[in-house]
Amino acid sequence: MSKVQKALLGGSCLFFAGTIYSLFYFEIYLIVLFLFLHSLCLLVFTYLVFSNASRDERFMETYHQDIGVEMADKDSEINELKSAISAKDSEIEDITRESDSLREENKRLKTELADLTKEKEAYEEKSRAEEASHEAAVRGLLPPLSEGTDGRETVNIIAIAKQASDELMESARAVGLHVSVSTQGDTLLVRADPNRLIVLFRNIIDNSIKYMKRQGSLVITISTIGDDIFIVLKDTGEGLNEDETKHIFELNFQGSNRISGNGLGLAQARAIVESYGGTIYAKSTEGKGMGIYIQLPA
Repeated sequence: MSKVQKALLGGSCLFFAGTIYSLFYFEIYLIVLFLFLHSLCLLVFTYLVFSNASRDERFMETYHQDIGVEMADKDSEINELKSAISAKDSEIEDITRESDSLREENKRLKTELADLTKEKEAYEEKSRAEEASHEAAVRGLLPPLSEGTDGRETVNIIAIAKQASDELMESARAVGLHVSVSTQGDTLLVRADPNRLIVLFRNIIDNSIKYMKRQGSLVITISTIGDDIFIVLKDTGEGLNEDETKHIFELNFQGSNRISGNGLGLAQARAIVESYGGTIYAKSTEGKGMGIYIQLPA
């Protein structure tokens, strides 16, 4: 209750007491005056009471509305937080699944790596065995060194090629094969064993004599490029197809045009070339002859 309301209520009580007192001691107009003032105070008091109550009711209504709006905002925020939490939970589940997938992939890769490592070790072991076997085969195929040499004599490879050609000249003529040696000079020195070099040329020339099967020629070209010596022995015989040409240096290999023999000649030629750190390969087209290509360190 406000101070004004208290004053009005007190004044009403006071004027009511004055009205009662006037009934006994004052004239009628004073009685009416006190009664009027008493009623006026009560009316004003009543007005203020109802006015404050209405204002309080409007305040409470507004307050309730504000609370409702705030609660709606809070509910919206809560729903947004729930949605955010749900989204984060979904992200966490996705990350967990991805992490599980990555762990499985990691396990798979580790297993594959272990398998590949085993395969590599097995391959390396097999390669070492094959290399050792090949080295043993090469040593077994190599002809003996010239007497009193260590296999690294300084020799004229052109002279050795001509010597091998001369030794097989009669056999070549018998089948209509003309053998010639083509060089830019008469001397080309190489560190090798003369006996093994002459076997190298003999085997290749003899191979052409066996498989020519028609008149033709074998040209032996010897040249240098840098520090290497290149030897090409190209004949005009029937040749071989590409698949068979890949195998002609293998021991005991005989192609579709095979004749009597043990297939030792070209395998021994490869062993001699490789023993000096060189390379040898063949190119042939069926019906157009055979070419043997040799590279040797000078």
